[in-house]
Amino acid sequence: MREEDLDEVEAIEKASFSIPWSRNSIKDAMNTPDNVYIVCEEDGHIAGYCGMWTVLGEGNIVNVAVGEAYRRRGIGREMMDSLIERGLEKQVEIFFLEVRQSNEAAKHLYESAGFKNIGLRKNFYEKPCEDACVMSRIISK
Repeated sequence: MREEDLDEVEAIEKASFSIPWSRNSIKDAMNTPDNVYIVCEEDGHIAGYCGMWTVLGEGNIVNVAVGEAYRRRGIGREMMDSLIERGLEKQVEIFFLEVRQSNEAAKHLYESAGFKNIGLRKNFYEKPCEDACVMSRIISK
C-alpha cells in the first residue's frame, strides 16, 4: 500500500465497516515498519486491501476489505495468501484475526485460508453490538 492509494482505501473502509478507521489511522498503520499493508489493484483502481501487525512471531490481521464491485472473485483469498506469505518473511509463526460472528462469507474465506475458530470475544463489535469469532492459523515448521 502506498500513500496515493489512501483515497480509495479509505472509501472501501467506510463502505465496509460500521466504525471505519480514519485515513490518518490507516496511514500511520501502513507506515509502521513491523506492519504489512497491501492492496489489490484492478484496472487502475484499488479493489481491496488488507493489513497485519506483526510482533515476536505473531501476526494480527486487523483489516481485510474488498470493494463491493469486486467481491466474489477470489480477491480476498489472494490478498490473504499474500499477507500470509509476507508474514512468513517476517518470521510470523501464528496468525490471528477477529471476525463478526454473523459474517459467514468472511469466516468461509478465512477457513479456506487455513484458519480455525479458537474462541469468542463477547461484545467485541459495536454498531451493531456483536461477538467476534477469534480465528488463528499456526504455521508448522
